[in-house]
Amino acid sequence: MTKCFAEAIGTFCLVFAGTGAVIVNDEFGGTVTHVGIALTFGLVVMAMIYAVGETSGAHLNPAVTVGFWLSRRFPAKAVGPYIGSQIIGAVVASVLLSFMFAHETLGATKPAGPALQSFLLEAVMTAMLMFVILGVATGAKEKGVLAGVAIGGVIALEALFGGPVSGASMNPARSLAPAIVSGHLEHLWIYLVAPLIGGAVGVIGHKVTT
Repeated sequence: MTKCFAEAIGTFCLVFAGTGAVIVNDEFGGTVTHVGIALTFGLVVMAMIYAVGETSGAHLNPAVTVGFWLSRRFPAKAVGPYIGSQIIGAVVASVLLSFMFAHETLGATKPAGPALQSFLLEAVMTAMLMFVILGVATGAKEKGVLAGVAIGGVIALEALFGGPVSGASMNPARSLAPAIVSGHLEHLWIYLVAPLIGGAVGVIGHKVTT
């Protein structure tokens, strides 16, 4: 239960700060900027790794939890509770943001071009993220100075170049929550399926290089 609470709180902070940065940027004339949004996502993930990494592993992402399970670092019985906790934390964050801002999409991700383009980009970026996570994590836990910097850094990096194309989600919970709360479900399948496929590819990549 403690681990599930940690995952819920960590994912709440991720979605509140990350999608909050998107909303503030839209509502206040681009003051945050694209670079600022990318850094916000990277920094909040890094902070949550330091805050709850020792407790729950700071997965904060269903694709990461499934990836740890596929790599045999995480028990199957804990996958459901972890993913449920992540979704709850993300939805609570989006609901709170909906009370604070009259924003149409609440930072929901959507493709800027063809759906296939964003699908492939999300899959590849999640594969890169999972590859890095498995390389620096201790067992099924993202913790330590190296893990926080490396994982937060790769998220910021991918958001910098992938954000204008697909929104650079790499996280089903991060995309699901604002889509549900705002009612914009049109392209949600991309951000639910592609990260899971990408996470599995990242696990394979890690296995063949270790």
